[in-house]
Amino acid sequence: MDVASPAQTAAPPSPPETTRPLLRWSVHAGWVLLLALATEFRVGRFGFHPSDQGFILAQAWRVLHGEVPHADIISARPLGSAVLHVADYALPMPLFFGSSFLSMIEIIVATIAFAALVTRRRVLGWGPGMTAMVAAASLINLNAFPLMAWHTVDGIALTACGAWALDAGLNSGRALARRGGLVLLGCAVFVKQSFALAAVIGVLWLVLHPATRTGTRRVVRLVFDLLALGAPGLAYVAWVSLGGGFTEMVQQLTGGVPAYGERLLGLWLDDPEVLTRAPVRELSFFAAIAVVLLAVRLPGDRLGAAGRVASWVLVLAGAAAVVWTVVDGRFTGSSRWADVLWWIVAVSVPVNAAVRRKVPWAGLLVLATGFMTSLSWGNDTPTLLTGTLALTSLLLLSHVVPPRPRLARRWVTATAGLTAVAVCGWVVVARHDQAAYLDLGHDRLTEDLGAVSPAMAGIRTNPSTFRYVQQIRDCVDRFPARRTAILPDNAFAYPAFGLRNPFPLEWPLPLEIVGDAPQRMLAASDELNREGGYLVLFQTVPSRLLATGGPVPGQVPADTPVFTYLGLETAIQARLTGRVVTCGSFVGKYAP
Repeated sequence: MDVASPAQTAAPPSPPETTRPLLRWSVHAGWVLLLALATEFRVGRFGFHPSDQGFILAQAWRVLHGEVPHADIISARPLGSAVLHVADYALPMPLFFGSSFLSMIEIIVATIAFAALVTRRRVLGWGPGMTAMVAAASLINLNAFPLMAWHTVDGIALTACGAWALDAGLNSGRALARRGGLVLLGCAVFVKQSFALAAVIGVLWLVLHPATRTGTRRVVRLVFDLLALGAPGLAYVAWVSLGGGFTEMVQQLTGGVPAYGERLLGLWLDDPEVLTRAPVRELSFFAAIAVVLLAVRLPGDRLGAAGRVASWVLVLAGAAAVVWTVVDGRFTGSSRWADVLWWIVAVSVPVNAAVRRKVPWAGLLVLATGFMTSLSWGNDTPTLLTGTLALTSLLLLSHVVPPRPRLARRWVTATAGLTAVAVCGWVVVARHDQAAYLDLGHDRLTEDLGAVSPAMAGIRTNPSTFRYVQQIRDCVDRFPARRTAILPDNAFAYPAFGLRNPFPLEWPLPLEIVGDAPQRMLAASDELNREGGYLVLFQTVPSRLLATGGPVPGQVPADTPVFTYLGLETAIQARLTGRVVTCGSFVGKYAP
């Protein structure tokens, strides 16, 4: 078995292209943009919650104004995503709409990159059927997740595109593509610690490839390649260090609650009986099929026509198990369907390797990315990779069966692919219409937040959340100040209304309180007392109430208890010496 090189899993070369590359690239770029735009118009802009929808944009807003990560901005993760999403402010469209649109483009491009690596075929060589299947997989990757700037989406996209560019550069000998891919893999590490494995993958992919073991200057070339991989990290550490935040960076990045992926890796260990219940039962079915498929395929063609027919029947049965896992999952995280798909790929990889006598490196990359994606506090499952996991398992299965005669014409495969896109699109729309992320059903999202802030034009929400956001704008207009904070769950307000937050945290969730965060938050309160010119608002309406469309009072007494997680908000409220103000459902301290 050959395990020396990712490059040696290559399939036979694609037939020569019959159309101009520029036209084909334009067609592919066109469908990516159209799918992303259609998804944003029909799904992404419906539903809004003041908590995490705006968290990354708020951090990017700070970076845009020259604040230094960890020195000025407390974060349990590296702030690579904040740096990347500074680009969202340059889009010629409303900020929140454009940011969601860009996130969908990331999801689609990452799906394309993984598919190109698994198939070992250039994107320009794809037919309409394969292109449509990748588009369908992109929609499954989105599933019920909200379209918003998020570090996990960035990590997946950087890992996929980095590996794609690295592989293309190694196979073609183009140094720019190779080192560009390494830079992207290096960047993935600094959007979230869980993507540190991306750099390890880059090093292994590089040193195991035959291209790095040939040539007279291979040592010098390898050194420059490794420098490209490490360049994002060196630049980030230098930036933070020059800004005086090196010690704080170490404390913050090592002070969070660790995640080990135990939920994914221990899928059935706590309760083995789940292997007989939906959707985990599909894993049992798939594993049984894989064992029989190995028995049929390992003898090669010695079983004759009967073996070939049996191989195709088994592969179709395996494909049915994959499809049924998606159906049984119902796009809900609680059903564990993403975990099941990850394990199905984990079974497909050794089956493919044993039959073809070659390690499917791209399949291992997808597995590794799924594991990195699951290292999360709130969504500890590879849900954002479900479409890629399903497509990868289907492709790995299809590679172990004998070649079939080309009976289907292109219009047949194109029709099948477009049908898959339509079905997946319909399911995604129906799932989001039923209940948008932390918001209500589609028919109750009647208010456009563009009436409150131009940056939020096109984003629709329920009347309660709309009233809540409108109250923030009215408070800011009524009590103007150089520095304004709205605590705790309102990170969106800073970019939406152009506010400068005087505290080093946008969203003081318990898990985000790392290092000396409480002391620095209180020290910021003392500084505000000395300098004045501030407005600090405290919400009295719990965020979970907004998600259900609960009542938002038009006015509250000054002694109304504020919403708090760990008591930090009440400590800040008591510490500030400005005059007490009330505005809508908020109470606050104001010093003009």
